[in-house]
Amino acid sequence: MAAVQQPSTERREEIEANLADVGGAVQRSSSANSTHPPRLVAVSKYKPASDILAAYNRGQRHFGENYVQELCEKAAELPSDISWHFIGRLQSNKCKALAGKFHTIDSEAKARKLNDAWESAGHPHALNVFIQVNTSDEENKGGVEQHQVEGVARAIAEECKKLCLLGLMTIGSVEGSHQRPNPDFLRLCQLRDDLNAKLGLSLELSMGMSDDFEHALELGATNVRVGSRIFGSRAPKALQ
Repeated sequence: MAAVQQPSTERREEIEANLADVGGAVQRSSSANSTHPPRLVAVSKYKPASDILAAYNRGQRHFGENYVQELCEKAAELPSDISWHFIGRLQSNKCKALAGKFHTIDSEAKARKLNDAWESAGHPHALNVFIQVNTSDEENKGGVEQHQVEGVARAIAEECKKLCLLGLMTIGSVEGSHQRPNPDFLRLCQLRDDLNAKLGLSLELSMGMSDDFEHALELGATNVRVGSRIFGSRAPKALQ
């Protein structure tokens, strides 16, 4: 692990305070979900390694990245016990380059490709995956269509021995994020219940981000992805 520059005292204290606030909300919901205690993923896309280190030093271990190269570079210079989540859209030709322990799948073909790449890389453990679902039926949004979720889940559970199907994930629509209860979260809950009943699974729910993670936890989320509430708003990539 290469030496990582320490953040300024002001920046460190900002991240620590934000993490305590968000982490406290996640911890308070733990008692309501004994089967799958909620997991906080700090989304660190575009953020320097020093920011991640500040959160790490306060006990945070799960971090999310959207780009393969950025994840691999950070994983190489930060502590090895970090659990990296790849939460972007995975291109098939990047499967072999991936590092991390948690990934999202948005098609049956990607699942098979990732399974083969993980096996050929000789990893001793199975890779945890969430199926990303297009719960809002938006044409330009990534994710498996709702009527295809069962087929993808069966393919992973029955054919992809190097993948461990952990649960379902959604981002949802902007319109839905302003409604209570959020219709996208409700659809994901129903899909989870249907799959559990049909396939004998115990799936998690990955839903909720900085603006709505507390509501997602109320509806049973077990994995929340929070970025700006911890690290502050992001500048465009070109300006980093």
